[in-house]
Amino acid sequence: MSYLKVDAHTRLYVKDWGSGRPVILLHGWPLSADSWDDQAMAIADAGFRVIAYDRRGFGRSDQPWDGYNYDTLTDDLAAVIEHTNAQDATLVGFSMGGGEVARYMSRYKGKNVVQAALISSIVPYMLKTADNPHGVDKANFEQMTASMKKDRAHFFEDFFKTFFGVDLQANRVSDEVLDWVRATAMQASLKATLDCAQAFATTDFRQDLAAFSVPTLIIHGTSDKTVPIEATARPAAKAILHAQLIEYDGAPHGLFVTHKERLTQDLLVFLGAYNKT
Repeated sequence: MSYLKVDAHTRLYVKDWGSGRPVILLHGWPLSADSWDDQAMAIADAGFRVIAYDRRGFGRSDQPWDGYNYDTLTDDLAAVIEHTNAQDATLVGFSMGGGEVARYMSRYKGKNVVQAALISSIVPYMLKTADNPHGVDKANFEQMTASMKKDRAHFFEDFFKTFFGVDLQANRVSDEVLDWVRATAMQASLKATLDCAQAFATTDFRQDLAAFSVPTLIIHGTSDKTVPIEATARPAAKAILHAQLIEYDGAPHGLFVTHKERLTQDLLVFLGAYNKT
């Protein structure tokens, strides 16, 4: 574990576990790299090198005033790849992290990447518009912003219940998990939390999808109320060449907890399918 300085005002907290072909895990909003720990341990135990970092403004990384747009966030990812000398890497983005994967494929032409995975991802476009009818109404995001400005801690109380689908009997998670993710979310700066919510809600990645030139795994829950599958995984799977979509029937957003064994196994199968020629 170490810190990587990516600009004059920002250091990122980076975990680097195991050895072998690198797998870079990008966490969702408003969490940290620790949300990947169950999968990271299993992937490292399977003979891979796992690299995971806290997005700027979140977890243990620095909290600069700006830089919470996807171009800058993707430049941070590129700096991590360069600093760790990751070659033949697999990028795995959860939720908001899928945006960095997509933008990296276009902005950096997928340099050093041989596989990509989008898990409960916001790609290609979350906002409901005339040409994106399955997206989320702008008013929903505006209400999120207003609620966080009023009482961020209270907002996360209900947000994470939806995130993990606790209203569905099959997706029960412990009270301790809910305590953990709420505490993690409150580590982030308010500025980063608000700006990143704006970024994932309004950034259109549809033009980035043509840049995916590597095998891509897409996993999404059919009962995801946080990031609806109709606006994201299904159109992404149609637009990305070499994409494989696996739908988890009845699953919510937070698959890394509610379906951690299945998610881990699907990732390991995907990682094992790569053969360098």
